[in-house]
Amino acid sequence: QVQLVESGGGLVQAGGSLRLSCAASGRTSSRFDMGWFRQVPGKEREFVAAIRWSGGHTYYADSVKGRFTISRDNARNTGYLQMNSLKPEDTALYYCAADERLILSTMRLGSAYDYWGQGTQVTVSS
Repeated sequence: QVQLVESGGGLVQAGGSLRLSCAASGRTSSRFDMGWFRQVPGKEREFVAAIRWSGGHTYYADSVKGRFTISRDNARNTGYLQMNSLKPEDTALYYCAADERLILSTMRLGSAYDYWGQGTQVTVSS
């Protein structure tokens, strides 16, 4: 089992920045691919970004491309999501997810990940 704990959420004004962290523990392995997803009440969970275990492949939703950056520090078993130029529509509960050796084409799919954190709230005021 792998446990994921997100942190770094909060309230920020539009145009501001936040950095989310996702700390992994338990049966950790540097070969876990990691993704970030977000969800607003009443709406479906939305893909935000994903990164291969090696860091060699990254994927972004069109809505965040150029503003968000996903990264990871395998020595610390921690993933990050740097969010810049935040907009009110970025307001959501953000989740990190992880799983081993995903097929690249599935990394945007929430259903591909077995391990999920509890989420951290990001609120962007206008």
